[in-house]
Amino acid sequence: MIALIQRVSEARVVVDGEITGEIGQGLLVLLGVERGDDAAKADKLAHRVAGYRVFSDADGKMNLNVQQVGGSVLVVSQFTLAADTHKGMRPSFAERNADPAQAESLYEHFIAQVAAKGVPVASGRFAADMQVSLVNDGPVTFWLQV
Repeated sequence: MIALIQRVSEARVVVDGEITGEIGQGLLVLLGVERGDDAAKADKLAHRVAGYRVFSDADGKMNLNVQQVGGSVLVVSQFTLAADTHKGMRPSFAERNADPAQAESLYEHFIAQVAAKGVPVASGRFAADMQVSLVNDGPVTFWLQV
C-alpha cells in the first residue's frame, strides 16, 4: 500500500462539478492499493500517516503531526501509484494493482482508521474522474509504503 502525502495549506476534490472533499491545513494523501495488500497494511499505513511529523514546531523543525497542528486529511484513491513504470513508454497496471473491489474496501478501511485516530478526514470518490487542487505547503511531499 502506497501513500503519497503532501503537506497542504488547502486541498479540494471535485467530481462532476461537486466538491466531495475539502480541507484547510493538513495532508493530501494519494492512496494506491497494491495486489496483496490487506487490512493490516492499511492499519499500519493509517497509523504512519496520522503520526508522521511533517509540520513545523516553534523552532521550525518538522516535529509535529497533523493532529498536533489541528489539521485534517484528504484521501484520494490513486491507482496509478501502483503502476509498473520500469520499461517502455506506457505504464502497466495489470501486475501490481489490487482488483477494484478489494482496493475500494481497503481505501474505505484506511479512511476509517485515520478517522479513528481523531483526525478529521475528507475524501474523494473511489474510481471517479476527480479534479484535485491543492496548495502544497513547502513544498513538502513524502512517499510512504508498507
